[in-house]
Amino acid sequence: MAGLRDKLPLLLGAKTAKALATALDIETVSDLLRHYPRRYAERGELTDIAGLELGEHATVLARIEKVSKRRMKARNGTILDMVITDGKRRLTCAFFNQAWREKDLVPGKTGLFAGKVSAFRDTLQLTNPEYELFDAENEAEAMDNFLAAIIPVYPAAQGMPTWSIAKCVRQVLDVLEVDDDPMPAELRRLHRLADLDNALRGIHRPENWAHLEASKKRLKWDEAMAVQLIFAQRRYSAVSRPAKANPHVSGGLMDAFDKRLPFDLTAGQRGIGDEIAADLATDHPMNRLLQGEVGSGKTVVALRAMLQVVDNGRQAAMLAPTEVLAAQHARSLREMLGDLGQGGELGAAENATRVTLLTGSMGAKERKKALLEIVSGEAGIVVGTHALIQDHVEFADLGLAVVDEQHRFGVEQRDALRTRGAGDTSPHVLVMTATPIPRTVAMTVYGDLEVSALREMPVGRSPISTTVVPVAEKPAWFDRIWQRVREEVGKGHQAYVVCPRIGDEPPSDKSDKRPPLAVLDVAPELENGPLQGLKIGVLHGRMPPDDKDAVMRAFSAGKLDVLVATTVIEVGVNVPNATAMVIMDADRFGVSQLHQLRGRVGRGSVPGLCLLVTEALDGTATRERLAAVESTTDGFELSRLDLELRREGDILGAAQSGKRSTLKLLSLLRDEDVIAESRARAQEIVQQDPDLQEYRGLAQLVADVVDVDRAEYLEKS
Repeated sequence: MAGLRDKLPLLLGAKTAKALATALDIETVSDLLRHYPRRYAERGELTDIAGLELGEHATVLARIEKVSKRRMKARNGTILDMVITDGKRRLTCAFFNQAWREKDLVPGKTGLFAGKVSAFRDTLQLTNPEYELFDAENEAEAMDNFLAAIIPVYPAAQGMPTWSIAKCVRQVLDVLEVDDDPMPAELRRLHRLADLDNALRGIHRPENWAHLEASKKRLKWDEAMAVQLIFAQRRYSAVSRPAKANPHVSGGLMDAFDKRLPFDLTAGQRGIGDEIAADLATDHPMNRLLQGEVGSGKTVVALRAMLQVVDNGRQAAMLAPTEVLAAQHARSLREMLGDLGQGGELGAAENATRVTLLTGSMGAKERKKALLEIVSGEAGIVVGTHALIQDHVEFADLGLAVVDEQHRFGVEQRDALRTRGAGDTSPHVLVMTATPIPRTVAMTVYGDLEVSALREMPVGRSPISTTVVPVAEKPAWFDRIWQRVREEVGKGHQAYVVCPRIGDEPPSDKSDKRPPLAVLDVAPELENGPLQGLKIGVLHGRMPPDDKDAVMRAFSAGKLDVLVATTVIEVGVNVPNATAMVIMDADRFGVSQLHQLRGRVGRGSVPGLCLLVTEALDGTATRERLAAVESTTDGFELSRLDLELRREGDILGAAQSGKRSTLKLLSLLRDEDVIAESRARAQEIVQQDPDLQEYRGLAQLVADVVDVDRAEYLEKS
């Protein structure tokens, strides 16, 4: 018999086990049985070919329609062409120098076909696909594995197709023995959950659809509980270390700043400001996520919080992901504060503080001055990049850490900032993001944080119109793009042109598509072509910091008409006179990223214009994404759409920690009840037993579902 933690070579043989480990990072029985089917097909139901995307490794259940053989012109050899169909659309398969397969591939036969989707002469194609036919020769095995009422289709890889995975699963299930169920019996009874043995069998070899749904429900709970237990332990740990209380100081800097504000705070800014003020006034460390639309006024909310801490004689630090953004924040805070932020200077207001910038590229003299201002406490507000959390940077008394665009930081960097409080205390932490996050994602990815959302836009923000420019279908529209840019510049405004790549690096895209357009290629083409005569600047992340700052200052001052840049301008850059943005190869960006980018225009009194330039064809999923961005400027609506279009497992999987996906069944959009209930149960359990000493099964569940590296990652994130 086999247990969940047994290694696979003894059960499947060394060759098969090695193939699973190499192709899919599967090494144990648990790894294999938690490699759930991607989808299920019913007997006689063919796969919808219309849903395939270029570059994906696809498995389709289809019928052979036509097979033909031809000679290769360039060299001696043959190509066997096969057309398969789902009854509505066709997919071409090409076998090179494999004419012997013709006797197997008979029109009318049905089977599973697997391979990487490519394009040949504008037609989707599988080259040298692997296949498993359902015919009389293997009828018994095929009936057993594939022709049951419900056919599992697994996430596959080259050399390990879905039917091979199914055979491995069957071998393991035949000898599986689940000793103890990690989910406590009272939880299973309370939520009517199947036991683990039954659930694992039902997810891979369901007797019927009801059996499958019951199995999915239980295994979703495994995923939800594993993640929420980690967050519950983090919340428990966070409040066990005290923070210094920073109550509101009447007549202090924050009151003075409020009196000078040239505009009224929105209801959202006032309400969230009150929540943060209350958090800061306690001796429990605040851990709050402030999310809000681009331009919703998060910086003002953060500044008021920082001033409340400064009024209590402590310091506040703002951590930004790039030097461009750090410098922009420092300038913006100084402008908003005026003489309230000129501590130690002539003309400073009474009790003024100082805003100090610290970045890694500063000269020795400038850096030494900044470090002295920080350690002495002269700098009440410190703005910087990751340079702020290096060991030699000492704060006099750090009371609040504000992390801007937190998703751009590494785990260790954010963790280091939390340990910078004086003595045994932690600083209060305010995490900000301009990427709106659905509630269930916030509960799952930021489960240890209280979440506040700014949904209301300040008065005076101009509307932004967005248009998809499909240059493959309408090439004449390409010239019109640059005419529009010239029109905006002619009115005294400025424009951004955004490209996915810098241009001095090898393209990272290994697919058959052309390399993404690059800043260093596009800028000279525009300068010598359609935008000739305009003042054009270039900005990207690998420029020397002084050069980047000089370019941004020139653009902000109106000395440049057009800025050709990478996504270095995605967050924090504020140039109210910039009214137009052209995003080249817009299909290479995600929905949320496109929304962030276009938020750089329409920041003044003039409406903004965003043009999404793409070669993606109408009817593809890619064009659907772009059409969604075109149709709404509601970032919260787009965030849900973005989640629907992406593999949800990446939220906690390879996209963040470099490991395989954690969430394979749990849907962050559709399983809100499971997430909320598991969060409450996890909280109760950890309050009673923080180290899970009495819940060894749940501790093991965390290890099985969330691997050790990712558990450590989540602990520090």
